Amino acid sequence: MVGNQPLRIVYFGTPAFAVPSLEALIRSHHQVVALVSQPDRPRGRGQQLQATPTRQVALAHAIPVLQPLKIRDEGFLGEVRAYEPDLGVVAAFGRILPDALLAIPRLGMINVHASRLPKYRGAAPIQRAVLAGERETGVSIMRVVTELDAGPTFAIAGMPIGPDETSGDVEARLAIVGAEALIPVVDDLAAGRAIETPQDASQATFAPKVTKEESEIVWTERAGVIHNKVRGLQPWPLASTHLAGARHVIRRTECVIERPGSDPIQRECVTERPGSDPGDVVRAGGDHLVVACGEGTALRILEIQPEGRRTMTAREFLAGRRLTAGDRFGT
Repeated sequence: MVGNQPLRIVYFGTPAFAVPSLEALIRSHHQVVALVSQPDRPRGRGQQLQATPTRQVALAHAIPVLQPLKIRDEGFLGEVRAYEPDLGVVAAFGRILPDALLAIPRLGMINVHASRLPKYRGAAPIQRAVLAGERETGVSIMRVVTELDAGPTFAIAGMPIGPDETSGDVEARLAIVGAEALIPVVDDLAAGRAIETPQDASQATFAPKVTKEESEIVWTERAGVIHNKVRGLQPWPLASTHLAGARHVIRRTECVIERPGSDPIQRECVTERPGSDPGDVVRAGGDHLVVACGEGTALRILEIQPEGRRTMTAREFLAGRRLTAGDRFGT
């Protein structure tokens, strides 16, 4: 190939995170010859089939869409080969690609991965970074290899994480960062000047998929840890607790910072009633619903959703339920 000629690209991506990169490729001088998305799934109260976010974009641009049930199926592999792709681009496709598929594009496959590799390899890099209270994350454009997220990187772009941002907030911003980092790499591959940097495997950390079992709040943990859980488990499975035997989802919180010199980034929080047990309500009135946590810390609940009801502000919740200091969450 001479210069930066257009590449024929098969794009693998399913959710909203994959949309900005797909749209960036469509706007570029390269050609997206097909989209591979996971199958459409029922959504909403009516459980009607809804096109995946990437499929909606592809249909709007008359791009063929493949939605295989089995990506190892020889019929599907044959369809991909028929497009004679130069490159495969992957962004949150949701499945591990077999070697037979990786071998089809002439230039191989690259991935828009939502972390600064080698940190947070795996299925849930954004949620794991928020859960860990990271101050920074990023996107890596990497070559897809057989080992999970272990391929060399072409580009890494960093992005700060705000102390109150949820995983959903971070994902929306990272999707844009990823799209901006992707196109120069594709151009470099087309021109034959792309540089691949091996990862330092000794620095690798892993980001397994979050599970429903992680949602229960443990009030003996520090307030900062619980605050990060509330942020990190959005939009699913959501952090929850019990009050008088009923499950309540905690949607938004903030740390109570009263100690002079406390660092809000480190979430150094203190209780308003020394001696309160973790889970105890230490203030309940107006806009203030404050709960004691572990190690003398406290958390203010801003939004809460009783099971089977809508999300409420603390003021709305307290207007409909009498709580007093000493009532306890977690029971």
